[in-house]
Amino acid sequence: MATEAIIDVSVPSQVARGEGPFRATRTLATVADYWALTKPEINFLIAIATFAGFYLARPSGPHEFPFLLLIHTLFGTLLVASGTGTLNQYIERRFDAQMRRTARRPLAAGRIVPSSALWFGIALSVAGAFCLAATTNILASLLAVATLAGYIFLYTPLKRITPFSTLVGAIPGAMPPLIGSTAASGRLGSEAWVLYLILFLWQFPHFMAIAWMYREDYERAGYLVLPRGYSRDRIASLQTILPLLLLVLATLLPTVWRESSLLYLVGALFLSLSFLYFGMRFVLHKSVASARRLLAASILYLPLLLALRMVP
Repeated sequence: MATEAIIDVSVPSQVARGEGPFRATRTLATVADYWALTKPEINFLIAIATFAGFYLARPSGPHEFPFLLLIHTLFGTLLVASGTGTLNQYIERRFDAQMRRTARRPLAAGRIVPSSALWFGIALSVAGAFCLAATTNILASLLAVATLAGYIFLYTPLKRITPFSTLVGAIPGAMPPLIGSTAASGRLGSEAWVLYLILFLWQFPHFMAIAWMYREDYERAGYLVLPRGYSRDRIASLQTILPLLLLVLATLLPTVWRESSLLYLVGALFLSLSFLYFGMRFVLHKSVASARRLLAASILYLPLLLALRMVP
């Protein structure tokens, strides 16, 4: 915004004609805004989860690692995920404008025309679905489309209706390992479902931390991600501790089935119990500081656990 003000005052004729470095700066800013629509910070975790599902389901034996298939899988999945993020921001643009943490998003701030964002999101989603269908298999493509549909048509509107929207959103939100697994092997094995369960449970404490940190913002915009009144603390506690306890058990399933190493067992226990510790601190204190620490723990936990799971 400061740059635009300087341009308007100092060189209005050049800006009007779109000349020189001003045109390049404006182009870069537009590209950055469209990039922000795709929610790249979420896509990073989606890519890791998809890769984990792919890696563990890949054909074993004397085969070369299917790098080209992996690239196609990640590319198609991230296209659909980017389209989903864009369409979500298109739907919620008016509400985002009412929240301090999202008011500067491209659509909420009015830097991108809504119709342009809509078609951008549709194009990304369709391209990703076709990419997966053409380069991997139909099942992987259908799972990606189901993820988009569940997130856009169920979770997004339910956020304004019920605090249990998190439960609904966690179902499509845990799909990336299934997409990666089916792309690699054409089927859904037990390993894929364990990763799905882990990712499903992980989302609850992760989102509860965000919901608590920005609860006033959510209330201002009319979101019901946490209930109002005396039950708010109880719901936040329940959706934090119960999934974390179940997560400790879920991470042990590969060991119970003798499909993991001792390193994984020790590492998974350490990570899960540490995650549980920060969840308990949040439940006991219900402060922004404890929620922020829980959020940081969740962001570290998932990639580290998935990396451990892929260690032979």
